[in-house]
Amino acid sequence: MDLYLVQHGEAKPESEDPARPLTDRGRREVERVARAAARAGLRVARILHSGKLRARETAEILAAGLSPPDGMTELAGLAPMDDPAIARRAVGELTEPALLVGHLPQLGRFASLLVVGDAEREIVAFRTAGIVCLGSDDDCWRVKWMLTPELVP
Repeated sequence: MDLYLVQHGEAKPESEDPARPLTDRGRREVERVARAAARAGLRVARILHSGKLRARETAEILAAGLSPPDGMTELAGLAPMDDPAIARRAVGELTEPALLVGHLPQLGRFASLLVVGDAEREIVAFRTAGIVCLGSDDDCWRVKWMLTPELVP
């Protein structure tokens, strides 16, 4: 099964807007990545997000481009300081490919926990609006590919 991890798009600083919505640039980058992913044939059953505004807005843009049949919903365990083991348990219940939209440092710790079993070892350099594809065979996860805004026109 494939699992797609996305760091939310660029967000406004908290000093400008405490809710931290996406910036115009952040929206454009997520839209570009969503179009490229759709052109490449990326298919997910559902999109899960942290519930924070910037992650929800990113998930909405991705959902508009990828049309997941099971839609999008909030998932506990994807907030910036959440224990990555929470998300790991939730992923263990998935039976179809899914896309998770979250935050650093949680996403980095989560990817490391899945791939090398140690949340403290950084193995992926996430980029806002970028997609990291992890693949699993019999609970053995590996990094398959990354797509960042710089790679798409």
